[in-house]
Parts: sequence; C-alpha cells; structure tokens
Amino acid sequence: MALEPAGAGADPGPPETNSGGHGSLGRVAAWLAKQVEIGLATADLSLAQYRVLGLLDEHSAVSSDLAERLAVRPPSVTAIIDGLVARGLVERRNVEADRRRVDHALTDGGRTVLAEADAAVTARLSEITACLADQAEEGRAYDGLRAWRSAFITYRRTRLAERVAANGPRGAAR
Repeated sequence: MALEPAGAGADPGPPETNSGGHGSLGRVAAWLAKQVEIGLATADLSLAQYRVLGLLDEHSAVSSDLAERLAVRPPSVTAIIDGLVARGLVERRNVEADRRRVDHALTDGGRTVLAEADAAVTARLSEITACLADQAEEGRAYDGLRAWRSAFITYRRTRLAERVAANGPRGAAR
C-alpha cells in the first residue's frame, strides 16, 4: 500500500506548533489513530471492532467490562459485538455462574482476522516509519509506542487496584 498524497483522502498530519512539542501530542495521537484505521481497512475492520477483538484476545468478557475498558456506553459495545458475531468473529456464551449474563469470546475466525489486522497495521506503520532519516529514529518511534502500551497497562492496573480498595473484591468485577 503506497502512502497517499495529501489532498487524496489522506490526513495530512498534525500541524506544527510552537508549544515545545507537547501541545500537539493529542493531534499526533489522532493522526496515528487515522493511520491505524487506514491499515485496518484492508482487514475490513473498524477501529472500534479492532479494539474489541484485541481485548477479547486477552480474555473473554461481558459487555459491561468491554464498555468500561473501551470507555464507551454499553449500547455501543452491543452494536459492535452484534456485527462481530454476525461475521463469526466473536461468539456469545452464557456465564455459568449467572445465566442472565453473557460472555463474549473470540472464535478461531476472529483470531485469524485479528492477526491479519495486526499485520496490516504493522505494515502501515512500517511504511510510514521507513520514511524516517535512519533506523535509530525508526526504532525510537516504535519505542514510543511500546512506552505508551506500558503506560496504558500500568494505568489500568492502578485503576483496578483503586476500585478494589474502594469497593472490595466486587470492584475488580467492574
């Protein structure tokens, strides 16, 4: 997939700012998200579907847990899950301990599509980082993504520990 020229449907990227580089980080993150979306188009997935598949790859989950982890309302998760179930990428299962609750899990087809999507996103990001001046700069770009991954994981664990401390073991179920 070739890089799209500006004005041909591609996001031209974040504007430069004079704020020491930090003022535009939100715009850089939004631009990066757009590049992930472009990569996902080859796997026929939306960013929201990709996020759900990624969470379910870690472990099965009920809708309320997915909604919290995705920072969306439960009806939004239901709509996303409905589409993934219709495509055979996710399956619904009754929770043994509470038959009123429904668990969601990846199917083998879901794992295959997720792997294809991961490869497509990696290819898109590699195409972009290949334009950097040298391999060390390319490595720093990926190191930055790994640092954000670590920050997200630590943030999630901290929030979970705070909920448990405030609500007891029930807080972990949310």
